[in-house]
Parts: sequence; C-alpha cells; structure tokens
Amino acid sequence: MKILVVGKGGREHALITAMHESATQTEIYSFPGSDAISELAEVVNVDGLESLISWMKQNEIDLCVAGEESYLVTGEGLANLCEKEGIPCWGPHLQSAQLEASKEFAKEFMQRHDIPTGGATGCADADEARAAINGIYPTVLKFDGLAAGKGVAVCADEASAEEFIQEVMVERKFGEGRLLVEECLVGPEVSIFAAVVDGEYHIFTPARDYKRALDEDAGPNTGGMGAVASRQLIDAELLSQIEATIVKPTVNGLVKDCLPYRGFIYFGLMITAEGPKIIEYNCRFGDPECQAVMPLVGGDLAAFCAEGARGKLSPELLSFSDGWSVCLVRASAGYPESSRSGDVISGIENVKNARVYHAGTKKNAEGDWETNGGRVLAVVSGGETRAEAVRAAYDELENVIFDGMQSRSDIGVFNF
Repeated sequence: MKILVVGKGGREHALITAMHESATQTEIYSFPGSDAISELAEVVNVDGLESLISWMKQNEIDLCVAGEESYLVTGEGLANLCEKEGIPCWGPHLQSAQLEASKEFAKEFMQRHDIPTGGATGCADADEARAAINGIYPTVLKFDGLAAGKGVAVCADEASAEEFIQEVMVERKFGEGRLLVEECLVGPEVSIFAAVVDGEYHIFTPARDYKRALDEDAGPNTGGMGAVASRQLIDAELLSQIEATIVKPTVNGLVKDCLPYRGFIYFGLMITAEGPKIIEYNCRFGDPECQAVMPLVGGDLAAFCAEGARGKLSPELLSFSDGWSVCLVRASAGYPESSRSGDVISGIENVKNARVYHAGTKKNAEGDWETNGGRVLAVVSGGETRAEAVRAAYDELENVIFDGMQSRSDIGVFNF
C-alpha cells in the first residue's frame, strides 16, 4: 500500500513509525517531511498543495493521511482536493475542519448540539473583548483560528488579559481573526481521541498533555511539553459518561450538519465538578499526545486508516495495550517565545529502551543531529504502572543533551 503522510513534526514521525510497523506492507511517503522522517519515508519535494495532489495522482497513492492540521484548511482543503481526484484521505473536509480552525464555529456547534461546554462570547476587537470579560477573572481568551496550540491564555487578572488582547487583537500575533472570551473551567484535563467514519466512531487510548512550559503548570503556554497515555487514565464509568455526553453527540452532530468526517478527532476535556465538559476540538491527533498513544496501539494502523478513508470503520484491526506511556519533550533555548537552531544534539544513539520522535531537528553537514525548532524531540517510554513509565522515560531522557535544552521534570506526576 502506498501511503503519503502530510506533516513534518513529532506527531507525523510517530504516525509514520506506527504505519511502518503495521502488518500491511507499506511504501510510505511524506510531505513536507523532515530529515528524521526521511529515514522511514520518502520525502516528496513539491511546491504547495495542488502540486502535491497532482503528484499523488501520478504516483497512484492509495492513502493520504492528514497529520498536520493546516493543510486541511488550506485553499480548497486537502481532503476535498483528494476526493476530487479519487484519492482516499484520512482527514476531514474543509468545512468539517472548521471545528478546529474556528473556535467560534466549534462553540456554536457545541451549543447547537447540547454538548456540555463553558460559556463564551465572540469578539471582533479589543473593546468588545474587554466588555465581554466584564471584570470577571480568571477568564480564558482564545484566538479564533489556528495557532499551533499557542492561541489560548488563561488570564488570572486584568493585566494578563490586556497583554494577550494586545498581542492578538492589536499586534495580530497570529494574524487576522476574532477573539473568544470563555468561562474558565476548573478541573483535571483529559484528551480523548476517536477515529470517525461518517456516523461511526472508535475511541483510542485517553491521554493527558502538559501545555505549560514549567513544572507545576507554571510559565507560558506551549504546544505541549509532554504527555501521558493509558486506558487506566480514567475509569470506565467516566469514559462512558464522556462517550454519551460528548463523543456520540459530536459524531451525530457532524451527520446532522452535513459535515463529512473521516479521520481522527481530538476532544480536549475538563473534568469539572458538574461533569466532563469540552474545551476544544482538534481535527487530527494531538501533539505530543500522539507520541504517547502510538506505542500503545497494536494491530494494523495502516489498514485501519485506509479502510476508514474508504468509508468502513474496522475496529477489529486495532488493539490497545493496558500499560502506561510517558512522552517527554526536549525544547530548544528560548522556547516558547522563540527558538534556537543549530545546537548539536548528542546521545540519541544511547537511548535503548525508549522511542525517540523528532520534531524540530535536522542533520548538519557533518551528519550530526542539531536543533531546528522550538520543540526538538520527544523521548517516549512505557511501563505496566505509571511510576514505571515515568521513571523509564526520565532515565532515557538523560541521554539526550544539547545546549539550552528545556524539559519539565513532573510529566506523569503532576495532576495525579
């Protein structure tokens, strides 16, 4: 089976690794790819989405997998263009991907289908945002668009809210777009992932990510500094409640609203005193949760996605381990405000009992790995218990060293 995976980060490295290890014989390609991904998949060098579609058509690609979210909402949309050319695509149509691309669209969808969530007001400018906050803190501010997981701020006071409003609505840090002022929900966060094929779904292993840069959830928001995944993360009763009140109504809502959906969907949840409530949707696997979840997935992921893209949900093709998986991110100097490239990375070859997924790396002229972005790589290890997985992951992380490196020391420990 010839598969092309769209994306270049750690999530795509994990997905490609899982597909490479699938029972189905695969020939894997990647766009735009990376030096690390090129060790498992042939990188396709084309210019833009339409050229990529032409290349896939000419090379008789059997399956296109949307790893990175941006291509789903670029131009006519990756999945829409694939459909036009008869290329099966594991990823939702442009109109369906608005669940992630527009926070306001998603909130209206949740409210329309009675899916439990926090209250929210959409704002066109800074004055409207200040009026919507109305002096109530803490409050949550969200940029209404794609921002690589960084367009959200939990503001404890007027000063922090004003700083974010200036960045988003005046300086336009993330480009043009509206701002959502949301009720601040309180409780532990959980990430639920499901594969959706039209009106059917299959839930994957739950996870929890750590978005703040520093220990004990201090510091600025990031794309994610680590994650933990296990089927033991939440109990069966809570998972049944989440399925009944959030997952199933979402999938039914997609059908009712005529929003075509074949692909992964992420439910970012808060377990509040009133029960689970949804914070946001992502129309793909989370990053770095994907890196934590994939080592727990057994069976044939390649065949599962291929059948799903053709309209058949086949859960019997997959199995899930019952243990724990812990993902630890190494980030470069300056992250998340900036990043530093060119620092030589040593010790990757010494990681023996864990997986290493590359996100922001490249090989230099000497053939050594060096930093090439904010989140550089992730070290992922597992265990029968959470404590075993945490210990194993941190033991292996110590092998990976570069100047200015940053990591949290409480992944899999804090919030438990």
